[in-house]
Amino acid sequence: MLLQSAAAAAGVASVGPFVLREGHAASGSVKIFSWAGYISPDMLADFEKKTGVKATLTEYGTNDELLNQLKATGGAGFDIIHPTVDRVPNYVEFELVQPIDEAKVKWDGCLKSSVEGSAGMGGVVGGKRYFAPADWGTEALAYDMKKAPLAYGTASYGDLWAPANAGKVTVRGHSSLIGIALWLESQGKLPHPVRDQFKDEAKARANFDAILKVAAANKKSVAQFWTNENEAQGAFRTNGCVIGQTWDSSAVALRKEGLPVRFVAPKEGALAWMEGFAIPKKAENLENAYAWINWFYTPEAGALYTNHSGISSTAVGAEAHLTDLNKQFFADAYPGDALQKLWWWPIQEAWYVSIRNEYQDRFLAA
Repeated sequence: MLLQSAAAAAGVASVGPFVLREGHAASGSVKIFSWAGYISPDMLADFEKKTGVKATLTEYGTNDELLNQLKATGGAGFDIIHPTVDRVPNYVEFELVQPIDEAKVKWDGCLKSSVEGSAGMGGVVGGKRYFAPADWGTEALAYDMKKAPLAYGTASYGDLWAPANAGKVTVRGHSSLIGIALWLESQGKLPHPVRDQFKDEAKARANFDAILKVAAANKKSVAQFWTNENEAQGAFRTNGCVIGQTWDSSAVALRKEGLPVRFVAPKEGALAWMEGFAIPKKAENLENAYAWINWFYTPEAGALYTNHSGISSTAVGAEAHLTDLNKQFFADAYPGDALQKLWWWPIQEAWYVSIRNEYQDRFLAA
């Protein structure tokens, strides 16, 4: 199991100080390229206070935006990037990142299960590690508890397409197709197992043909498609949506605002992803990139991250410092056997991303 219990994790002490080589403390600057809404000013300030390194942050909204930016510069311009683990092989293929010097990382501060689990999810390529796990989260069902109530055990990706929710649904193009795939698979209506489509182009197209038929037939239910955090939140906040397939962070942000939006894993399994840090090929402040990773692997930094973003940190002991709201959000989202049923995204090779985007475009144009 990738995740460890909070009790077990809390038993490991924090690591530090932030010394990169014997007798050499961090100084200077580090350029970070991360997801919009993930890294707070408080985090940057704490990092600088603890390390003496000045961090500058640039944000992006999608994995494709990150990849395209790195392609445009040949892996230059940043010292730390924040990709999803299943996309790391794409960066390696295009020679945009460099292997991590594992001797420079304070691995004791990161959940052992995430370090080990990420290896087979894209974090290790050709026997070399390119990825340091930072966080994990899910895409599942966000819902208005008054207008579209759901309950764990019966909640399903199929609820998105219920007649009662017509015209009030928000989804992301490509990932909603996987939600439909898991729903069809549970009913025995998919030509091949969902995971097989990530390994074989013919099976991918056969599955997507079946998925697209259902998606196109139900497109009228979608009030808004989202591609980033702001759009997903806006669908509920201002555009009249009452149910959607969104990130956990979208739902927790709305809950913090006092809106009656909750989040729950469907019976088919929440779509689970892991993100982490990778070092671009042409990073200019290499030692400070490792300082950032090691700072992140402390309970306090992990808690700053989760309390701000609503996304679970891989830092050991972070859960002891979470706010009550974040603790309750986690309990509500993953009751019962939900953590055992997480559906982890497989590695998405470049050929698969191309096909996925093709069918997404067909869905959006339907």
